[in-house]
Amino acid sequence: MKCPFCGHLESRVIDSRPAEEGATIRRRRECMACGKRFTTYEIIERLPLVVIKRDGSRQTFDKVKLINGMLRACEKRPVPMLALQNAAGEIEQELQNRLDREVSSTEIGELVMSKLKDLDEVAYVRFASVYRQFKDINTFMDELNKLLSDKM
Repeated sequence: MKCPFCGHLESRVIDSRPAEEGATIRRRRECMACGKRFTTYEIIERLPLVVIKRDGSRQTFDKVKLINGMLRACEKRPVPMLALQNAAGEIEQELQNRLDREVSSTEIGELVMSKLKDLDEVAYVRFASVYRQFKDINTFMDELNKLLSDKM
C-alpha cells in the first residue's frame, strides 16, 4: 500500500478490524520508510449490475433509485425508512447472487412489489398502479381483488 505522506510502497498492518457492520475491513498501517500511520479500508469488489429498461436502454443498478421509488409508494404511510432500506438491500443481494449481470427492470419491479406487499398493502397498490400502468378502474379493481383473495 502506497504511503500517502512519502509515497513509499511498503507498509505494515498494525491493526485490522471489521467496519460498517462487517461490509469492510479497516486497517491501520505504518509506513516502513517514514514511520507515519494511515488508515485504509478494504471492501469486496462487486461487479456492476446492469438494468435493462423497458425501452431497451441499459443503465447501472442504483439502490438509491430503488429506495426512492419505494419511498414514493410509501408516502404518508407508516412504513419505517429502515424497513425500506432492508428491503432494498435484500433485493440488491438477491440480484447480486445471480450469475447474470444484466437484469430487466420488470424483474426488479416484481421484486419490489413482493417486498411492498409484505410491508404495506396501500404502498403495494400504489407502486403496482404505476409499475403495471393501470389503464382504467377495472385493472385497478382486478389488482385489489387479487390482493384480497391472497389474504383469505
